[in-house]
Amino acid sequence: MYRMCYPTRGFEKFGKRMGEFANEFEKGFSVEFGGFSPRVDISEDEQTVYVQVELPGVKKEDVKLTINDENVLVIKGEKKKDESKDKVYVRSERSYGAFERSFRLSDNINKDSINAKYDNGILNISFQKKEPQKPKEVNINIS
Repeated sequence: MYRMCYPTRGFEKFGKRMGEFANEFEKGFSVEFGGFSPRVDISEDEQTVYVQVELPGVKKEDVKLTINDENVLVIKGEKKKDESKDKVYVRSERSYGAFERSFRLSDNINKDSINAKYDNGILNISFQKKEPQKPKEVNINIS
């Protein structure tokens, strides 16, 4: 059987991927490093931005959370494998290793309001929003 090949099919996928990339860039960049990459949800309401990070099997003391002057939130840590000498693994499917996730947050974040709570392998981070700064107005005398 003869099958028709349409060269534009590849361009449709490429265009879709470029569109997805542009949408992600518009929302703020995200960077991932390491052998283990925790899944993240970022949501917001009128007053608060919420970040929820799945960290199953990661101890609270193995997680570091920072935010810099450019509003880049960095979540890093390590998911360690049990290296017991008595165990011989027949099958191992879980991911381990160091990880780092970075997210550019919007400029209307009040950094003094950051709250982080770790419970049952879920890291919940919240930020209060602040009112955007109004442009300064200077009166100019007319002579």
